[in-house]
Amino acid sequence: MRTEAHGSMDDRSDPNGFTLIEIMVALVVFSLAVLALLRLESGTIRGVSIIDDTAAANLVAHNVAEDAVTSARPPALGAQTGREVNGGRGWAWTRTVSPTGNARVLRVDVAVSDARGRVVARATLVRPPYVGVVT
Repeated sequence: MRTEAHGSMDDRSDPNGFTLIEIMVALVVFSLAVLALLRLESGTIRGVSIIDDTAAANLVAHNVAEDAVTSARPPALGAQTGREVNGGRGWAWTRTVSPTGNARVLRVDVAVSDARGRVVARATLVRPPYVGVVT
């Protein structure tokens, strides 16, 4: 009677198992995939944050510019600064009013900065003559 030893170190013909090298290679590939997914997720979160900041700052820029364009009295020429709160965050803005080729038409430029002082949004509107006058 002949008996075979099962599970010995020399038995490499078992089709149902993996070698230690195959398992280690699989773990390395899996680890690299996980690291790539984590990096992608952090980039996505950073991108969403930038879009959120830009959208809120654009609202502030357009609101400040619209106030200057639609007010009953034309705004004074030159630069003016202020602060607004939008989206639970503070925004600093600078509004610059300058003349155009037509003395009655004004150009209104607004730049909005975040808490770090970076300009996040800009808006430019033109104040036509006779704003607020009903004819």
